[in-house]
Amino acid sequence: MMGGGLRRRALPALALIWAAVAAAGEQPAHLSSEVFFCQKDAPLYGLARTLDNDLLFWYDFPGARWRSRRPDFQPETQLSEAQIEAQKKICDAVLPFLTDFSDKYISIQFPEARGIPQVEVFTLRPLVLGQPNVLVCSARNIFPPVARIEWAFHGRPLTQGVSSTPVFPVEGLDFQIFSYVEVTPQAGDIYSCTVKGKTDSLAYWVPRDPVDSKLLENILCGLAVAVGGVFAIVGVILLAHSCRARSAD
Repeated sequence: MMGGGLRRRALPALALIWAAVAAAGEQPAHLSSEVFFCQKDAPLYGLARTLDNDLLFWYDFPGARWRSRRPDFQPETQLSEAQIEAQKKICDAVLPFLTDFSDKYISIQFPEARGIPQVEVFTLRPLVLGQPNVLVCSARNIFPPVARIEWAFHGRPLTQGVSSTPVFPVEGLDFQIFSYVEVTPQAGDIYSCTVKGKTDSLAYWVPRDPVDSKLLENILCGLAVAVGGVFAIVGVILLAHSCRARSAD
């Protein structure tokens, strides 16, 4: 749980520049957001574009370049380095004043659950033992945006085949992070996903009720035969009706 002091300082310690473009109306069909933030803890700066809380692009500050969640999908327009530097200066200038003002005059009470990551682990595709798959670790309710994800297999650190997104903003002054690891699940496997941040959270994943590959193959073959048989019967019926119609003529 976050202590009172941390709750009071969490919001002012984070300066946000939030630009949102939405369709007209009280309840827009889609919401596109671009968020720039700065804080005292690493990462010092963050800049991301989202659509309906799904991360599209983010700016890699160490590499000084935009990155896409999908390599084949690039932003049509993007802030220049000069514009990003200008936002960094604004954020750096505002941050100490907001922190000082809050410490002196404002007492902001967050819900007790604020800042405790909500972690979920699931497969990207239907689970089939012995078949390559991807495990996804999703962590929400991250505030402030300081977090990284570590994987383990049977308690041992797992780094091969791992990729992660940066912490990115979603609605409600909240942040989220995803991490992926390539796996070939077998019976008895135990994977764990640990979210390291202001508070640590841990989630385990083990194969449960997987679809046996042979069973899945038999089911698909059976469905194919059944569908083929139905089409064959329909074809015979249509042919018979056609022959009768010609005889009647």
